[in-house]
Amino acid sequence: MKLIVTDRDGREHILEALEGWRVMEVIRDWGVPMKAECGGSGICGTCHVHVDPDWVGHLHDPNDDELDQLDQLADADETSRLSCQILMSDELDGLRVKLGAEAADSDEAKAA
Repeated sequence: MKLIVTDRDGREHILEALEGWRVMEVIRDWGVPMKAECGGSGICGTCHVHVDPDWVGHLHDPNDDELDQLDQLADADETSRLSCQILMSDELDGLRVKLGAEAADSDEAKAA
């Protein structure tokens, strides 16, 4: 199955993904730069992605902890998710995401 990721420089990466792997794991394993500081616990927000609007309805709803993390990100919007909370499955083959701003960039934006 495929995961299509647009990096922060606007380059598109078509990545092979495995069933049950977190989107964050797929992105990091293929070497696309992403901090993902908490390693998938959903407590840091550094694996933030914007899900293509055509795919948002295919994902399970975020839980309260994920929503709390997303609320702290300056560039979060209605398509925002933590990539560590999305598990790849056959239904998500072809999922498209764009990396969100890095945590440092988000902190700077909040301070401005």
